[in-house]
Amino acid sequence: MQQPQESVSNEDRLRYRLALTLSPGIGPATFAKLLQQFDHIDAIFDADNTSLLKAGLSSETAAAIKHPDWNAVDAHMEWSQAPENHIVVITDTAYPHLLEAIDTPPPLLFVHGNIDVLGTLQLAVVGSRNPTKGGTDTARLFCQFLAHHGLTITSGLALGIDASAHEGALKAGNKTVAVMGTGLDRVYPARHRDLAHKIAEQGALISEYPLGTPPLPQNFPQRNRIISGLSLGVLVVEAAKRSGSLITARMALEQGRDVFAIPGSIHNPLSRGCHEIIRQGAKLVETGEHILEELGSLALENLTHTDAGNTTHAPVTDDSAYQNLLEQMGYDPITVDELVSRSGLTSDQLSSMLLLLELDGYVTPANGGGYCRSQKRQ
Repeated sequence: MQQPQESVSNEDRLRYRLALTLSPGIGPATFAKLLQQFDHIDAIFDADNTSLLKAGLSSETAAAIKHPDWNAVDAHMEWSQAPENHIVVITDTAYPHLLEAIDTPPPLLFVHGNIDVLGTLQLAVVGSRNPTKGGTDTARLFCQFLAHHGLTITSGLALGIDASAHEGALKAGNKTVAVMGTGLDRVYPARHRDLAHKIAEQGALISEYPLGTPPLPQNFPQRNRIISGLSLGVLVVEAAKRSGSLITARMALEQGRDVFAIPGSIHNPLSRGCHEIIRQGAKLVETGEHILEELGSLALENLTHTDAGNTTHAPVTDDSAYQNLLEQMGYDPITVDELVSRSGLTSDQLSSMLLLLELDGYVTPANGGGYCRSQKRQ
């Protein structure tokens, strides 16, 4: 039998979806269930109270649907008309296919920035909010390397590893996505306001939460399923045994996504979460190339050194500082202390530069804690 034809316009359909999203007690699962039970979105609002209660709604939610807050709906519609603001419905072609495939995809996404970034190949990077300096350096440089090779870096704008992941992608000049646990009219934490602006310029801020949503604790575990759901895989960099990062990793496994973890010292409490998920099947990675190899042929066929038509990125050795460092190294193994003496750089500067050179394949670790230039790059 043919379904009855919907009589509402696209704009009205979006207004109904917003009204449903703004109703108390309507999460992604209930939203999807209601669309299955009623012929069309407008039929939900035309239903009588008895029908809504039979559909499993509480009396409070049913009352909210019978009397929608149309002023709030209009405020969201007005927000979407501003430059770089978008409301993406799950039925839109712009809605990410990987996210649509998870168990409870958000029915709407609020996006500020470049909407095209939703369709790019993404890698989620998560970790401790209180990492070691080595952890922040590793996250930033891994993400710089992976972004150079075409991946969009996706994270949650949190303190620590999240911020370093976004910064690495931005430094590479590639896209990055921040999935928010608040409405897009708020930045949390507030100290990341400037970082959020930079992310929106080179990528996008996204949220399933309406404008005005505060940073409620329950929002952040919920948004983690979006971080993993958008991505081909999740990389964990430093995590305690009980952390939100491990929640994201478990969600990724449930979604059938790859999970990667960087190992660390057995004496570092922030390595224990990574070691635990490695024991549970996450893939141990030591270089960015390991991740590119593990993502498989689908990703590798699409990953290039170009950024959506922009010019090919410059190798790290096009930077004179890195070229000078390689020349200072020579071709025999050399310790960091010797390089400090030869180059005049600090040990912290050298550690960051050597890690990026290692990730890009120009140097390899040598016995005794030193480094040597890679044969394939000579």
